[in-house]
Formats: sequence, C-alpha cells, structure tokens
Amino acid sequence: MRIGFISTYPPIECGIATYSQFLIDALRGLRQDVYVVSHLGGSGQQVFPVFDYEDKDLAEKAFSTMMRFSPDVVHIQHEFGLFGKHYGVQVVPLIALFKMNQIPVVATLHTVYREMVHEQHVILQNIVQNANRVIVHENYQKEVLLKNISGIDPQTIHVIEHGAREVQPVQNAKQKIGLPKNKKVILMIGYFRPSKNFEYIVDLFPEIARRVPDAILVLAGKVRGHEYREYRTRLFQRIEDSPLKERIYVIRGQLEQQIFDTIISAADVIVLPYKINSQSGILAHSLAFGKPLVVSNSGSMQHIMQRAQCGLVSRNEKEYVQNITRILTDEKLARQFSQNALKYVKEEISWRKVAEKHLQIYRELSKDPLLESRTIWVE
Repeated sequence: MRIGFISTYPPIECGIATYSQFLIDALRGLRQDVYVVSHLGGSGQQVFPVFDYEDKDLAEKAFSTMMRFSPDVVHIQHEFGLFGKHYGVQVVPLIALFKMNQIPVVATLHTVYREMVHEQHVILQNIVQNANRVIVHENYQKEVLLKNISGIDPQTIHVIEHGAREVQPVQNAKQKIGLPKNKKVILMIGYFRPSKNFEYIVDLFPEIARRVPDAILVLAGKVRGHEYREYRTRLFQRIEDSPLKERIYVIRGQLEQQIFDTIISAADVIVLPYKINSQSGILAHSLAFGKPLVVSNSGSMQHIMQRAQCGLVSRNEKEYVQNITRILTDEKLARQFSQNALKYVKEEISWRKVAEKHLQIYRELSKDPLLESRTIWVE
C-alpha cells in the first residue's frame, strides 16, 4: 500500500515531526510504501518539503505534490499550529481537495482539549466531519469530540495511543552529559513554555533536597523559535534566585535524538507538572527508557499512569514533594515502576504495534486489492 503523510518532519524540531518519523519507520518495517509531504526543513527518505507554515497556498502546495505519488490513502498529522494562520484553517481545504479526488483521508488529532475555544471547535468540526477516519490518543479525547460535535459516527474515530520505542538506556549517561554520577537526578525536559510549569518544581526543590540530600534538579530544553522568551527569562531568574541554585543544572541547546536519549537515560525520576496538556511525547519517551514518573492530573497523563503503573499522580505541592521523594528513596518502588513501564511499551505501545493498528485502518479505506506479501517495491 502507498501511504501519503502530510506532516512536519525531522530535522524540524517538533514532537509531531518525531512522532511521524517513528510511525513511518514502523510502517516501512511492515513493508508499506510511505511518501511524506512536509513543511520546509523536513528531509529524509521520500520526504518532500514543499510548504511553509505561513503560506497562503499551503493547501494547494501540499495537495498537488502529494497527488504526484498516487497515494492509496493520505494521513494528515494535525496540530493547530501546523497549517497556517487562524488556528491552521488551511487544513480544511486540504482535506476537501483530497475528498473531491476520492482519496481517503485519515487525520490524527494530536491536540484535543476538554475546553475548546470557538476557533478550535470550528477547525476540529470540519476535520471530523470530512476526514474518512480520525485518530486520537486517548478515550477522553474521543468523548470530547462526540460531546462537542454533533452528527459524528463514533465508528469513524479511533483511539490509538502515542507509540514508544523499545530501546536500551544510554550507559554512563550522567557522566556523558557532565552531571555528577553519584547524585539522584530529578529531570524536567521539553520546550520552555508556561504550560510545562518548570518553575513549579524549581520552587519545590529546596524541600525535596532537604529530604533527599543527594538530589539534583536538571532542566533540559529550549524555546521554540521566538515563542515564550519572556517566560524563559523569568524561569532562569527563578533559578538564579533559588537558595539551592548550585544544585540546579540547565541543559540548553539542540537536543538531537542521541543527546535527548542520553539526558532521559540520566534521570532517576522524570517530572511532568503540566498545567494543561492533551497528550505527551515526553511521557512516551520516558516510558521507552523505563523511567519512573511523577505527573500532574491534567490531560491524558493520569490515565496512562493508571494503565501502565509506572509513576505517581500529584495534585498539589505536598503530593509533588512526597511523590518525588518517595521514588528517589524507595529503590524497590522505583524499580517496579521502571519494569512496569518497559512491559507496557513492549505489550501495548511499541511503534510496531501502533503501526499495525494504523495499517488496519488504512486497509479498511483502500479500494485496491492487497498483494503485499508478494509485492516487490522498486525505487
């Protein structure tokens, strides 16, 4: 089967770009032919970067390029910031163009909040009503769509969790990134933005450090483009003002995959105190390396903790301090969370399993007979 992806793609720095890369690699491992039409900056095997975020003719460029590859099905990776101005409204005519040409469209909605602003509602309504199938990562996201958008056939919305790799941790990771090897690392990683709530753990760190004398706090990330630079400045000032600033490390710069994996491997506990989220790629990467987690009760994270039994959910300052301390001081508990995370990845959300679920959806939409077992693809 020939599958056309429309998505941001590495080396563009974006969680959805990384998501698409891992999913496409897994689909190719299942003998599928995948072409990618991406934003400018994407590159790789059969990747064609033809449009930019602000292009007024984004939909036409993406459509006309994809049609040259005669896809059996087109899969759009959606987030509001990826398809132009006005909450990415160009995704609407893009889907319409494929529909007019009878090309089945699958859309993965990476961001579905419980509370939508009007503009988000309009965009999602158009996607859900016009795409042949929609994929979300959590059951609550499907419930939100069914509650807020009338006339949807529930059978057209599929829930497929965010995938994770089956990988080995990087050995001697603390030394490789310049951290003291005999300290316990509390890690926060990701783009510096207010919703990630980095400053919350900076403020709580003195009390955690009082209970765990060999703990250090590591913040790893950067701002994306020009967004939230003022927040980053306030965060760095917060660290500078901390009475324990000598035990707070900041890793800045380009977190390419190998560096990213090394930082994750160095963690003893990963903390995600997000104020708001829909789903988290960072959480999936943490599971891949078997890292115990302490998360907020926002979005999908608390549900994943329940399913995977890989960490603790916190609702207030007291619980964050208690839960982080507990994982750092109870080796048996931390080891059990780690084993549970790895088991969950292997049995439930490995990229191969996730790709197989996607392939089943594509096959339901494809009109062409399948001869994949004896097909030889040439380039």
